[in-house]
Amino acid sequence: MEEMNEIQKRLLEEVADLHEVPTGAFNIRANGKSIGRNSSANIEITSKEDGSGLDIRVKDGTRNESVHIPVVMTLSGLSEVVYNDFFIGEDCDVVIVAGCGIDNCGNANSQHDGIHRFFVGKNSHIKYVEKHYGSGDGSGKRILNPVTEVYLLEDSMAEMEMVQIKGVDNTERVTKAEVAAGASLLVRERLMTHGEQEAISKYTVTINGEGGSADVVSRSVARDNSFQRFDAVITGNTPCKGHTECDAIIMDNGRVLAVPALEANNVDAELFHEAAIGKIAGEQLIKLMSLGLTEEEAEEEIINGFLK
Repeated sequence: MEEMNEIQKRLLEEVADLHEVPTGAFNIRANGKSIGRNSSANIEITSKEDGSGLDIRVKDGTRNESVHIPVVMTLSGLSEVVYNDFFIGEDCDVVIVAGCGIDNCGNANSQHDGIHRFFVGKNSHIKYVEKHYGSGDGSGKRILNPVTEVYLLEDSMAEMEMVQIKGVDNTERVTKAEVAAGASLLVRERLMTHGEQEAISKYTVTINGEGGSADVVSRSVARDNSFQRFDAVITGNTPCKGHTECDAIIMDNGRVLAVPALEANNVDAELFHEAAIGKIAGEQLIKLMSLGLTEEEAEEEIINGFLK
């Protein structure tokens, strides 16, 4: 594995909680190229023939293993699109850690667009963690536009943790899922914007199999002059259950637009949506300030608990 500089190491810790080379299967990408890769006995990582990304194949019956595929960028003006496909066999249980960190200290925009497709076999379970982070004191933007597609076969499950807490100037996060009989999708999004940042989240989930389910929940904080939009569409074509929820806190001049949508095409499709947008409750601030915290410290405690 090639040596990383201190900034790249810090970004790697932020997006993948990695302090050293991970065990098992991994591919670490820095400034447009792979700087380290390892396959395991059950998980094979190969480059696509056209060099545009990776194919990750997980053998049937693979359990208690992980795959790390983080990306870090420290060059101002770099822009890339990467396509990664995950082929998960049957009866598997694996953790997949992705994410991208951009440190931009220049005047040109830096952008990473990652397109991930998951084909999850019968009776398999995956946990997917995707964290985005930006830093650097340059005037160039840090732009991340992830696209995630999930195809769940019978009785499979995907848990998705989508996190963006700091430093990303513009993002459009697009997630699509198709859910077969007995399969389930669980999404937990945590998002915070500040300054002039904009964040768009779009979820489109189609439940095609009897007994399938989807639960998509977003918690977000919009600070300063930032703007967020949350779109969530759940379509139930069979007897199934679907739920979407958006809870947002607005501060300063922040703006949030929530657009939930449900489409029931079967009499036994049970679909629900919830949305709540508002400021931090005054009584919460007063209670924490009575314990000795300043107003600013109290706000931070409430936000940290809300986004946990």
